[in-house]
Amino acid sequence: MNKSWVIPDIHGCSKTLRALFEYYVNPAKEDEIYFLGDYIDRGPDSKGVIDFIMNLQEEGFKIHLIKGNHEESCVVACAEERGRKKNFLGIRQKNVSKAAWRQYGGKETMESFGLRDLNDMPQKYIDWMDQQPTYRELEKYLLVHAGLDYSLDNPLEDEYSMLWQRDFDPRPEKIGGRILVHGHVSVPLEEIFMMRDNPENFGHLDLDNGVYMVGRKGYGNLLALELTTMELYTQYNLDM
Repeated sequence: MNKSWVIPDIHGCSKTLRALFEYYVNPAKEDEIYFLGDYIDRGPDSKGVIDFIMNLQEEGFKIHLIKGNHEESCVVACAEERGRKKNFLGIRQKNVSKAAWRQYGGKETMESFGLRDLNDMPQKYIDWMDQQPTYRELEKYLLVHAGLDYSLDNPLEDEYSMLWQRDFDPRPEKIGGRILVHGHVSVPLEEIFMMRDNPENFGHLDLDNGVYMVGRKGYGNLLALELTTMELYTQYNLDM
């Protein structure tokens, strides 16, 4: 039977991601692999994470990507950097987006690319991040990075919520009776297993265990959920 894997926020932890694949996922070419975004920032090797996933794509694995808010922030910061103009004194405008992005992980991402100037970010990485969709529809599940605004008649019209929403009251009937599977908000491992065991009761399943939150009880793991069996695998952080 073909497997369907869902992997949430990786946050620049390439060694942890590689171990998760080597010891648990080990996919066949026929398997479906869904990533829920936030590949970059906070951890030490964002470039390595993207390179690993790009390599899987090049090798012909069935990779399905979803954009996270950290990719969106990086893309916006790069666009603003390249569009900065000089004032009459010859001083370039401040890149507000870059300053905000660097505060919650962009600094580490730039270091992983060996960048001092954001203008030097290779275009293929910007395009890779920018071209990802904000959701994926499966038969029983809807995959997003963050959440949905269920107050809307059609929550799938609101891309901002799919990237940034933190609090919501799930209403599966708004999304075809599907269970929402997402990341973005780090929750303890015990709570994730509770949601995994009773997804219909919760209406959603948050898989983000805060891989970068090393040393905090109940956190610090990268997870992989296999949707056909609902087996949940955990890999502790090897990067930090």
